[in-house]
Amino acid sequence: MNDQEIRHALDRHWAASDTDDFEEEHQIYRDDAVLEYPQSGERISGRRNIQASRTAQPNRKRFAVRRIVGSGDLWVTEYVLTYDGKPSYTVSIMEFRDGEVVRETQYFGDPFAPGDSRSQWVERIG
Repeated sequence: MNDQEIRHALDRHWAASDTDDFEEEHQIYRDDAVLEYPQSGERISGRRNIQASRTAQPNRKRFAVRRIVGSGDLWVTEYVLTYDGKPSYTVSIMEFRDGEVVRETQYFGDPFAPGDSRSQWVERIG
């Protein structure tokens, strides 16, 4: 797969994630893919296990992609994952092999109040 094809696959993946289309969402993964959540110390091995773990998630979730950057076998997606109305700023790092995700690592960051000490230099976003 070339970069344009991988980018298209990522766009389909995140759109499917947002609509709970679990079959389409997981087409991007190799059968032996590994998903890691370093903050919770979890590793899930295998596309079907990754899909099952996400299908079992009881919360209502929404995905809003902010940007996707990458080339070749390494791609990063920055997005806001909202569970039951609470946003979490998220980064997904995907490593590809033969056009499919072989490894994904996701990092989550909750919102926090801006610091008064830097307010004179800050432009508020989102």
